[in-house]
This record gives sequence, structure tokens and C-alpha cells, in this order.
Amino acid sequence: MTVHILLVEDQAIVRNGLKMIIEQDPEFKIVAEASDGVEAIHLLEKVYIDVILMDVRMPNMNGIEATKKILTRYPNMKILILTTFDDEEYAYQTLKDGAMGFLLKSSDPKKLLSSIRSVLDGGLVLQEDVAAKLMPKLLQQQYNPHAKQQPIPLTERELEIVKLIGEGKTNKEIADTLFLSIGTVKNYITNILQQLELRDRTQIAIFAIKNEIV
Repeated sequence: MTVHILLVEDQAIVRNGLKMIIEQDPEFKIVAEASDGVEAIHLLEKVYIDVILMDVRMPNMNGIEATKKILTRYPNMKILILTTFDDEEYAYQTLKDGAMGFLLKSSDPKKLLSSIRSVLDGGLVLQEDVAAKLMPKLLQQQYNPHAKQQPIPLTERELEIVKLIGEGKTNKEIADTLFLSIGTVKNYITNILQQLELRDRTQIAIFAIKNEIV
């Protein structure tokens, strides 16, 4: 099965390099390319896409605005942010808006390919070096010092899944660890989101860290 990828990057030389790396995997195909967020949004109306690799700093419409607009229109779209060390604040914003994670452009090719697979499987990709700086901000943004500590309304099994999500595990890895089917894991995650009144997997990971489940 071919994975259809939209590559959004304003520098042609970087875009071509990423395309060469990604298409080393026979299952991955760059079916569309855009140099800014406006082009990306237009392409989504014409081409079927499984996952978007989104640069941050681009003319006309940057990756932050594009991510927000795309996820408003296509809430199930999987977006992986391509970032640099200088883009921490941007990566922080895109995570809040629902991106599936962020990866440094300088990452090893194997890391890039495995990250795409992780995102496709519902995993949360957090580049370790940047995550160490961003996670405190994400936790602070979620923290309300006046809120009363409430019991966590989850079963033991659901807490196990929350812990594994907090560790960055994909649905398949969670299924293998707990000897469950991927479908069962997805059902558990849907219920966890409803019980905790959270929006997405990123917020589950933050919840796990904030509540010392990880």
C-alpha cells in the first residue's frame, strides 16, 4: 500500500533532498509538493494525502497558520512538523494546534522514515533535543494552579495505555506490549479522550507527564 505524502517546504533544494530520502522507502510516495501553506491547502482539495511534512518558516502562509487551517478543515489529517533548533516556539504552537509531532531537518534519514511511520500509526513524534525545552511550556500551558486535583476516571488498563502514549509509543507498539489488537487500542484511546475531555494524543501525553503517570 502506497503512503501518499504532501511535502511543504519553501526551499527547493531542501525539498528535493527530503524527497530523495523519503522515496528510498518503496511504500512512501511524495504525490504533491508545496512551497507555502496557501499552496498546501489548495493541493489538499485536489490530491488524496495520508500525511503532511510541514516546514515552519515559509512565505505567504507559514507552517503554524497552515497547520491550524488544515486541521480545522481536515481534523484527522496527520501532520509532522519539520523544524530547526531556532523554531522551538513555532513547534510549540503547532503541537497545541494538533500536529502529530516535530522533527529536526538535520535528523538521520532512518529517523525521518521511522517518524513518518510512527505518525501514520498514531504515534507522537517529539525530537528529544527540542522536546526537552518545549515540554515544560506545554505542561505550564495546561496547568491550572486553582483547579482541584480530581481522581483520574480511568481503568487500570486505560492508565497503562496513557503511560505508553506518554512514552511516545505507537498504536502498534501499545498493542504488542499489552497483547491487544490495534483496533482495541484505538477504542481505548477514543474512550480515554472522552473521559479526560482531551482533544488529541498530544494532550494525553502531556496529561501523562503532568500526572506523573510516565
